[in-house]
Parts: sequence; C-alpha cells; structure tokens
Amino acid sequence: MKALFALLKDYWGILRQPSLYYSLGFLTLGGFIAGIIFWGGFNTALELTNTEKFCVSCHEMRDNVFVELKDTIHYTNRSGVRASCPDCHVPHEWTHKIARKMQASKEVWGKIFGTIDTRDKFVALRRELAEHEWARLKANDSRECRNCHNFEFMDFTRQGKRAAAMHSTSLAKGEATCIDCHKGIAHKLPDMSGVKGW
Repeated sequence: MKALFALLKDYWGILRQPSLYYSLGFLTLGGFIAGIIFWGGFNTALELTNTEKFCVSCHEMRDNVFVELKDTIHYTNRSGVRASCPDCHVPHEWTHKIARKMQASKEVWGKIFGTIDTRDKFVALRRELAEHEWARLKANDSRECRNCHNFEFMDFTRQGKRAAAMHSTSLAKGEATCIDCHKGIAHKLPDMSGVKGW
C-alpha cells in the first residue's frame, strides 16, 4: 500500500511540474488535437454500432428477432419506409443514446457468456427480455415510436374505430403510451400465459 501511495505521489509531482521540453502552447495544442481524435473516434464507433448491420452481425439477433421483423409492416410496406433495429431500440438524442448504449453493454455480456446463444435459450428468456424492453418503452413514453409516429399528423378518419378512439383520447392525453397496446408489433409475442388481459 505504501508503494502505491509513493508511486501516486511521484506521479502527481511530475504532473505538477512545468514541462522541461515542450511549451505550454504545444501541450495545449497537442491536447486539443488528441481530444478531437478521441471524440471523432468515439462518435464513429458509436454510429457504427448504431446500424442494423451491426445489430444482426451476431446470430442470436439475426436468427431470432430479425427473422420475425422481416414479416412485419415495419420491414416491408407500400411506402417503402422501413424501421431498422436502432430506430426502435436506440434513442436519437445523444444523452439518451449514450445511456441506452451503456444498458446494451449487458447484452454484450450475454453474448460473451452465451446466455442466449441457442434458439432454446432465447425462447426460454424471451418473455423476460421482452418485458425489459416494454418497461423501457413505457418509462420513456415510447420515445422511439414517436420519432416516426406523431399524433399531430395522424388522420383519425382513416383509422379503424377502435384505433381512432384510442389514439384521439387516452394516448393523446398521456394516459397510456404506444407500447401499452402495440406489444408484438415488430416481433412475435413471447408466451403470455398467466398475464392478465392476454
């Protein structure tokens, strides 16, 4: 312990001394350039991990949930507008995106240790995984859904009676959120036996 304290004390002494070989301007400019390189690298890595190609690069996603997405209107539709994995699972705003990426590190941990590396393991954990995602969307008022779906632009006259009634009342007033009614919209529902209302 004393050796560690002595090492830290010596290191702090070096940091407090003026540079013997480089000017303050050079060190400031070097720090600024290093900061730009770090920030650029960080944002590049962030955006590379925010693509559908990255999401389906592991077989757990490609062979399970991505296959299901291909059969939905979010993947193929008459307008040609398609939602990819990050559109629904990663917030657009930077601070929320960083928080979500930190949460996703648990998913990387699961990949490394094989938590869902087979179809059977995935099916066994499917409801738990879905409930985590539903809780996240419920807590943020379905923010990712609202990136594309906005009440201000909905034509309730072109919706079914039930949808128009729900969208124009309880959802618009904030009494409910998208995920309350639209579970299973892009992926198959897990086994919901024993859940009230299913």
